[in-house]
This record gives sequence, C-alpha cells and structure tokens, in this order.
Amino acid sequence: MKQQEHIIAAVKEGSIAQEMEIEAGDKLLAINGQSIEDVFDYQYLAEDEYIEVLVEKPYGEQWILEIEKEADEDLGIEFENGLMDDYRSCHNKCIFCFIDQMPKGMRETLYFKDDDSRLSFLQGNYVTLTNMSEKDVDRIVRYHLSPINISFQTMNPELRCKMLNNRFAGEALKKVDRFYEAGITMNGQIVLCKGINDGAELESSIREMSKYLPHLQSVSVVPVGLSKYREGLFPLEPFEKEDAEEVIDLIERFQKIFYEEFGLHFIHASDEWYILAGRELPEEERYDGYLQLENGVGMLRLLMTEFEECMDEINKFPERFPAGNLKRSLSIATGKLAYPYIKRMAERVCEKYPDVTIQVYPITNEFFGERITVSGLLTGQDIRTQLEGKKLGERLLLPENVLRSGEKVFLDDLTVSDLENALQVSIDIVKSSGRDFVECILFRCAKDRGTG
Repeated sequence: MKQQEHIIAAVKEGSIAQEMEIEAGDKLLAINGQSIEDVFDYQYLAEDEYIEVLVEKPYGEQWILEIEKEADEDLGIEFENGLMDDYRSCHNKCIFCFIDQMPKGMRETLYFKDDDSRLSFLQGNYVTLTNMSEKDVDRIVRYHLSPINISFQTMNPELRCKMLNNRFAGEALKKVDRFYEAGITMNGQIVLCKGINDGAELESSIREMSKYLPHLQSVSVVPVGLSKYREGLFPLEPFEKEDAEEVIDLIERFQKIFYEEFGLHFIHASDEWYILAGRELPEEERYDGYLQLENGVGMLRLLMTEFEECMDEINKFPERFPAGNLKRSLSIATGKLAYPYIKRMAERVCEKYPDVTIQVYPITNEFFGERITVSGLLTGQDIRTQLEGKKLGERLLLPENVLRSGEKVFLDDLTVSDLENALQVSIDIVKSSGRDFVECILFRCAKDRGTG
C-alpha cells in the first residue's frame, strides 16, 4: 500500500515545527512509523510527549525528526487539505435536502452534499451515520473523539429509511449504541417535516433518544426549509402557527421532565418555532449553555442577552461610550426572522443616543422564496434590489453570516464591493454578538472606538 503524503502549507511562527526546520512544501509521511490517513490520525499520533516525525523535503530527502514536547502540545503545522483526505459525499436522497432545492447555475461547491463524520468534529457538521464504516466507528471510540453531531430525523428505523431514501438508514442508528457505550458525547438534530416525523412520531423519537442521556446531551428540532425550487421533489407542506404551538408545547413538556431527572433540558426548539408561534423566546437558562447555536437554537436569545449586557455596561460606565459627537445616520439589513429583534435593539440604541438615526430593513428572500427567512441565506441581489432608493445613511450594516466564511462574497457571488458600488454606500459587516452590534453602530465595528 502506497504511503500517504500530506503537503504542508504553512508552519506557525515560533512553533516546534519551525524549530525543527519543517517548511511549507515539505511532505509529512508518518508519525512513530505509522502512515497517516487523515487529520484524526495526525492529531492522535501527535499527542504524545515523544514522537518521531518523518518528513520529505521537496528535493526528495527524507528526515526523521525526534521531538520531545508537552503532551497535547501542537506542532504548529498547517496542511494544504485541512482534512488531510478527500471529503466524503452524501449517499442519501433525503426528502428534505435543501441542496436539492437550489436553482441551477450557482457555484459548484454549493451543490456538494457532505456526510463526512470527520467534519462533525472539525466543523460541527451533522452527519446521518449512513456514510460511516465500522472502521470509522472504531476510530472514534479508540481516539475518544467528542462531540459527534448526528442527524437523527426520527428513531423509527423504517421511517428513517423512507426520509433518507436509504435502506441502511434505520440500521445506522445502532452506531449510536456504540458511542453511548464508549461514553462519546453526542448532539442530535431532527429536521421536522409536517405530517411525516412530527406529532406522535416526534414524541416517540424524543422518548427513544432520551435513553442516551447524558452522553447525548442535546437535540434540536428545526422546521424543514422549503425553497421555491421544489418541482419534482417529495411534496412537503410548510408549518403554520398552530403547528409551531404544538411543537413548542410538546418540547417544553419534555424539557421539564428531563431537567428534573438529568439537570439538562435536552430537547430544544429552534428560534423559528417561537417566531412562527408568536411566542417569547425561552429564558437563557433553558438553552443549557447554547449547545445548539449552529441550528438556530438560542441564537436570538444570546444576541439579546449580549446586547442587554452591553447596554447595562454603557449605563454603568458612560465614560467608555461618550454620548457627545455621535451624530450619525445608519441602516441595517437583515432576514425577516431576526428583523423584530434587530429593530428593537436599534430603537434602544437610538433612545440612548438621540443623535443616532438607524433604519432597519427586513429583506424578503426572493431568490430562494419567501418562506426562507434566515439572514444566512440572503443573496446580494435581493439586498441590492430591495435597498435601491432607500435611505441608507452613511453606512449600511450587514450580519456576517450573509457572506461565505472568511470571504466578502454573497451566496450568489456578488461581492461586498459590488453591493457598495450599486447602492453607493459604505458597508460594514457586523459579527454575531450583541456587543458587536452596539460597537459597530457607535464605533464603526470597533475600528474607530474612542474617536467618537
């Protein structure tokens, strides 16, 4: 079997790797004589206090480096491929898959369906377990990797096969038993589809999943996202206000039971359910430390809590946030889901600083369809079209989740510069915390803090 080679992209300044004269362009071949399949092997083998690292220089010479270090101390190596292996695509054909609901003509990477268990640990992705071999399970148990995030959808094996369109999907649930027995921490997710895995099926699934407490520490219930591009796909209906009320009532009933027995609320409804039902968000304590933020569970509550804490700080230490010389006019664009909360926050800032004017605009998702209300799926063209001719002030603030991670590009490949030129306004990107929201208004995203 050919030895796997992993090209080193960069070496961190002052790291062990730099000290050992490892450089970008070198290839990592083995650690302690063992070939490295992927990033999990690398992290596990590099943990020891004494290791032997085999690298190959670009001119072909191989070095064996003996390294003594602290346990778990990082070598300081970054690889061209962060996973150190090919990404595994999804073999399911889920009836609720959002990628199947996207229009043609978008960039190719948006159509890639991943179901790679390694991305669960590295990036927090949720995996169905259907693409996971027994070797994968053995490595997770042996390396004691945690947490793993699992897309359950239902605990009914037959129904799970139908929802995922995979005859092995029900059998895959048995892997959860292995993780539970090994004490692997897990988080779960249920994408709820009306008339399919809701109602009695949801109640049954919650009961079954609770048997994995406390290692399965949280499960989120999120409504299926329905775009306008569903021609030829499985017929799914949108949830209405009454449906949301039933889902919340069921979940909150179970939360009380689980909290009394385990000290965890365990099962959580995403923010969308509360908006749809017209109910107030749960108090912060009910989110168990915000274990499901990436699924939109508690995101708005955390935002409001951070905002309130920042406003309290302003009141206690006004000298840090001077009210003088703050005459400015701004605008904010956001998805319809968060709009009422962003508007409320903006009004509070304007009450405190009367010379600050803020216009908040809810952007309707024309690109994917009006039922998609989260800001993370807004496109540059929808923002541009709906803000043209509007009062935007000196600056337009946008949440960072409208952009591709680490880039200034929207889902539809429009750039921030494109939007600035079209709207003739300077754009600032606001991070996701309530404090960043305040500071971006008062201090231009904290860049000009202290200049007023």
